[in-house]
Order: sequence, then structure tokens, then C-alpha cells
Amino acid sequence: MAGKPGVLSSLRQEWLLAVAFATTALFLLFGKGWLADLSNPLWFALMLVWLFAVILSSAFAVVHHAESLAVKLGEPLGTLVLTLSVIGIEVMMISAVMLTGESKPTLARDTMYGIVMIVLNGMIGVALLVGGLRHHEQEYNLQGANSFLSLIVPLTVLGLVLPNFTNASPGPTLSTFQSTFLAVMSIGIYSLFLIIQNRRHRDYFVRPARARALEAQNDAQNEAQAHGPTNSLTYHAVLLAMYLLPVIVLAEEIALPIDHGIEVLHAPLALGGFLVAVLILSPESLSATRAALANDLQRSINVLLGSVLASIGLTIPAVLTIGMITGKTVMLGLQPPDMVLLVLTLAMCGLTFTSNRTNVLLGAMHLLLFLAYVMLIFEH
Repeated sequence: MAGKPGVLSSLRQEWLLAVAFATTALFLLFGKGWLADLSNPLWFALMLVWLFAVILSSAFAVVHHAESLAVKLGEPLGTLVLTLSVIGIEVMMISAVMLTGESKPTLARDTMYGIVMIVLNGMIGVALLVGGLRHHEQEYNLQGANSFLSLIVPLTVLGLVLPNFTNASPGPTLSTFQSTFLAVMSIGIYSLFLIIQNRRHRDYFVRPARARALEAQNDAQNEAQAHGPTNSLTYHAVLLAMYLLPVIVLAEEIALPIDHGIEVLHAPLALGGFLVAVLILSPESLSATRAALANDLQRSINVLLGSVLASIGLTIPAVLTIGMITGKTVMLGLQPPDMVLLVLTLAMCGLTFTSNRTNVLLGAMHLLLFLAYVMLIFEH
């Protein structure tokens, strides 16, 4: 079993929390003045790197404590805690940036599209590639993967493609009635999925019986090595919430340096959404890759497909609600090249998850689509 260190000893190792809260306090007091003029390249770099490093470190800490909760709660509930923690960071960052400065009607769309492409192509590609290189073939529960995809495909198309073809509102947007319908249906379907995942068909989302039998003797040792010592559920839950607080506040601050950098470099606006998605997904990517290397592909799939489903099922309702409350325009419809790549990605996922065994070739093809996505950011 994982060790149980003393609470005081563990708290002494949480020095990053003090750094995060100190940074948050400084930017609450002086941030408006510090970020008012970013024309000096050195000052701009300092502000961007400082904020990026603290937010990223806090996000990694959130995931660390979520993983510790996952060890104690078991699958699939443990992975759900990790997924919802990351999606919480996503919703907070998008909301903060949307409400800061000038209107950013495409930010939510670009971020969610970025998350879908980074996860379904980049992160799944890396997980399948490194897992295949180490273990040749890896096994997972096909019913669980198909359950995720059966919701990801329609919700993604309804949220990111359908707005291009509706006439009730101008541009690639949804009317108030359509937005309300999509938000309510997304939350309802995701809630139903949680019941299926954690109660009615929980066995769909755990490793196949044969894989569990082969590794049963080493499970406790592997968990201890992968996650390190753990404390009580209360300890990790409280620290998880405390690390989320700096992310909420600093997400609004980092929006200004990101916007300034995109403007100065004449970079595409979609780059902002890509950077936010990378910042959000970095900790989750590490968790999924470690699981694949440990031959626990089921956990990788639960984390990755679960994050896409939660992003679409929860973030779209959140940003649509913010848009309706604040009167800000939320453009969800993708541009034609992006729609083609999205449909191709969903089709590739359907082919990848038709068998319960994976190999390096499938990982390589997903990485190819990820590189195509990065290329299209800079030149449509």
C-alpha cells in the first residue's frame, strides 16, 4: 500500500502553494499597473513566464492531489475526479479570459477545438505510441471507449459544426433558444453518462479481467511507485481546492500578456486558444502517458476520452450561459478546414477503437493528424 506520511511533514512539501498565493496577492495588488504597459520585451517576457509558470505548476499540483484521490477511490471514480478537476481549470480560465478586456467571441471555440485535437490526436497518439513501443500491444475495455465516443461524436458536431448551418442567428452562432437547448441537453446527457460510468455499467471502465489478473500481484507496488505516498481524502481534497484558487485569479491576469504577444507577433487568433488548451492539458497529458508506459492503457483512455467528453459536455454550456448573461457573442462554428480535420479525427477515433488492442501504427496516425492541426493554426 502507498505510505501515509504525517500531515505536517506533507504540508512542508507544499511550498508551491505559498508561492502561488504570494503571486496571486501581488497581482491582485499591483497587477493592473504591471500589465498596463507591456511594450518592453523583457518586462513582457517576465510577466508572461512568471504567470505561465505559476499557473502551470498549480495545475500540476491540482492533478497530483486529484491522482492521489484517484488512488484511494479506485476506478472509474478516481479518474472522474481528475477529469473534473482539469475541466474545472478549463472553465475557469476560459470564463476569466472571456470577461477580461475586449470581446473574444472565438476564444471558447478555439480552446475547445484545441482540446479536442490535442487530446484525440496528440495525447492519444503519444500514449499509443509510447505504450506500443514498450509493450508491443496494449489491451483495454472496448465497451468503455465506445461509450465515450458515442457521446463525444454527436456533442462535438452539435457544438462545433452545427452553428455554421443554422439561420436563427447571424454568423456561426446559436440563438438563445438553441443555446439553451444545447446547454441543457449537454448537461443532461453528461449527467446520465456519469450514472452509467460509476454505477450501472462501472465494469465498462475498468481494465479487462485478463489484464487485471496478470498484474494483480503488483498493483499495490505499482500504485505506490506511480503516485507516491498519499494522505487522507480530506487532506488531498482541501489542497486540491486551494491550488485551484490561484489558477482562477491568475487566469484573468495572463490573458493580457497572451493577447499582447499575439498582437505584436501578428500571430493567428486561434493561437490564443491553443496556448490555453496546452496550459490546461499539460498535467493530464503527463498522467495519461505515465499510465500508458505502466501498461495501464485503460486509465489513459479514461483520462483522455473523459476529458474530451467533459470539455464538450460541460464547457460549452458554461460559455453559452456566460454569453447569454453578459450579452457577449459566442462563436462556436468552426471554419471549413477545421471542420474537415475534426470529422477526420472523429472517424480516425472510430477506427482506432474498433478493437480492444492497440499498437504503434495507430499512435503514429493520430500524431500525423495533430501535426496537421498545428499547421492549420498558422496557415489555413
